[in-house]
Amino acid sequence: MKFLPISLLILALATATALAYDPSPLQDICVATNDLESGVFVNGKFCKDPKQATADDFVFTGLRNPGNTSNPLGSKVTQAFVQQFPGLNTLGISMARIDFAPGGLNPPHTHPRGTELLVVVEGTLLVGFVTSDQLNNTLFTKVLYKGDVFVFPIGLIHFQLNIGNTYALAFSGLSSQNPGLITIANAVFGAKAPISADVLTKAFQLDKKVVDHLEAQFWYDNN
Repeated sequence: MKFLPISLLILALATATALAYDPSPLQDICVATNDLESGVFVNGKFCKDPKQATADDFVFTGLRNPGNTSNPLGSKVTQAFVQQFPGLNTLGISMARIDFAPGGLNPPHTHPRGTELLVVVEGTLLVGFVTSDQLNNTLFTKVLYKGDVFVFPIGLIHFQLNIGNTYALAFSGLSSQNPGLITIANAVFGAKAPISADVLTKAFQLDKKVVDHLEAQFWYDNN
C-alpha cells in the first residue's frame, strides 16, 4: 500500500480548513426555525425563476436625481442596495448616491458587512475613518476634491463632511448587496427601547441630564 507524503496530507487538511467557513451574513439576525411555514428569510433574498428575469431586473434609475438635503444634517444618501435593486441579489455589490448641501454631513457610521469605495463627483469633502483599538483608534482623514477616490474598510466608523461653499456630490460602491448601516449617534442615543442611562453615563463620562437630553432628541436618518 502506498501512503501519501506527509506534506500532501498537511496541505489537504489546510485546504479543507480554509474552505470550511460560513458565508457572510446578509442581514442583521437570522434565527433558525423548524417551522417551514413561518420561515420567510434566507441568507439574502429568495430568487426569481431565472427564466422569468428580464433586462428591467438589472437596471436601477433611482440615482439619477439629487437627494433632498433640506434636513438637519444637510445631506441625503440614496441607496441602491438589494432592497431597492433586486438584480443585485447574490452579486456581492451595491451603490449609493450622497448629496451634500454646503456644510452638509454624512455622520459617523459603519457598514458591518461591506467595504466602501467613495468617489467625489462635485465639491470638496473632508472624509475619514477610525481604526479599531488594535491600532489605538487612529483617525485616517483626508480632504477630497472632484475625481478623488477614498476607501473605508469594512466595519470601521467613517464620515464625510462638505467643507466647501457649494453643493457636493459623491457616489459609493460597497462590497455587499446589503452592507448594513449603523449611524453611531442614532444607534446609541436613539435606540428603541432606549439604552439605560446608567450605561451611557458611564460609557461616555456624561452627566445623566446630558444623556437624558440626548435620548430625548429626534435623531434624523439621512437615508
